[in-house]
Amino acid sequence: MFDIEYRGGNGVAISTKKTELVCDPNLSVVGLKSLTAKGKVELATEARLAVNDPEAILTIEGPGEYEIGDFSIQGIGALRHLDTEADEKKSTIYRIEIGDVRIALLGNIAPKLSEDQLEAIGVVDIVILPVGGGGLTPDATSAAAMVRSIDPKVVIPVHYADSMLKYEVPQESVEVFVKELAAPVEKVSGKYKLKGTASLPLTLTVVELNLA
Repeated sequence: MFDIEYRGGNGVAISTKKTELVCDPNLSVVGLKSLTAKGKVELATEARLAVNDPEAILTIEGPGEYEIGDFSIQGIGALRHLDTEADEKKSTIYRIEIGDVRIALLGNIAPKLSEDQLEAIGVVDIVILPVGGGGLTPDATSAAAMVRSIDPKVVIPVHYADSMLKYEVPQESVEVFVKELAAPVEKVSGKYKLKGTASLPLTLTVVELNLA
């Protein structure tokens, strides 16, 4: 059993009884206090979203394969949103396995996934991705296209307009993405808890998490 908690911007915490993974913990970029990674696993989709906590169990910031606690993690190189093919891949997509559940964490990446990236991501149950657009992230249309290309059972949108957050540029509301994807929505107050694949919905569902 594990749970997923939305902390604002790209920030997400994924926790089991043994281990907690904090994803993109530098929340100062959206006007919030950054997440602590003390005694946890720190994972960053790009360098500016890391805090590099010296007391983290492990810091992951790039491609590779990692086994830690209840997590099996694979990092896949990716271009950042609005970078060109000539640029270095400075972002990382992560495939995270927890028991029999597989998660893809996408980050602020270029919106068209290559065949190699799709093959590396493979079959996943949950996709977590930013949807706010504005030049910072893929917009609703691009985000929805990525979700359809991966074909998960659950999509958790992050990095969208919220009065509690201070983005560098205005972000679209989560409703814009929901309308574009045209999938049913499950609104969850607090943490999204999963016991395993048996508790996943049968068809694609947007799980909308409140900001913790």
